[in-house]
Amino acid sequence: MVIGVADDAGMHSSQNEQDSRHYARSSKIPMLEPSDSAEAIAYAKLAYEISEQFDTPVLLKMCTRVSHSQSVVETGERVEVIKEYEKNIPKYVMMPGNAKKRHPVVEARTRALVEYAETAPINRVEPGKDYKMGIITSSTSYQYVKEACPNASVLKLGVVNPLPRALIEEFCKNVETVYVFEELEPVIEEQVRAWGFDVKGKEVFTRQGEYSANLLKRVIYGSDD
Repeated sequence: MVIGVADDAGMHSSQNEQDSRHYARSSKIPMLEPSDSAEAIAYAKLAYEISEQFDTPVLLKMCTRVSHSQSVVETGERVEVIKEYEKNIPKYVMMPGNAKKRHPVVEARTRALVEYAETAPINRVEPGKDYKMGIITSSTSYQYVKEACPNASVLKLGVVNPLPRALIEEFCKNVETVYVFEELEPVIEEQVRAWGFDVKGKEVFTRQGEYSANLLKRVIYGSDD
């Protein structure tokens, strides 16, 4: 089961700027966040694979720019999969007696997903020429980072829930200053701070509206140029 959502930073056609990552955290289910059209199709396929492997729903989080942009993709043959629903009341009907038994299953699944996130290819470190500055980012914000700060070391997260703690900690230890560049709420930032790292986030970047390469340049370099 894959659930597609599209957050609307900037409220181009919405009444709020809700951050869907909160739903992934509260539901304890994985969330993937593509940064362009090619990743959108690749992550959608991967989401189904993760759903089957870990027996879990998966959230596929889009955003305004990814949903309204176009980029080159490689298409393939459609794979037909037929699944029949199997009635399983203890698993799917969460009355208290069943829920108590399922909670340990959810926690075990979360631990397995954390292990997966640590080595998932869609979570990757891109070493830059500048090892003094590191940027943790995801989604379309990654594109702005690559444009505005081509020499920075970047941790690009494709799995934004659960977060790969060991990977993030190793990245933070290898650079002097770490920025977390994420639209809307400080979801990644707060978790990294909770792990003991002093990162720069919403005190220099806004919680409102869409981000851009120019915003990043102004904060990092003091100019849009």
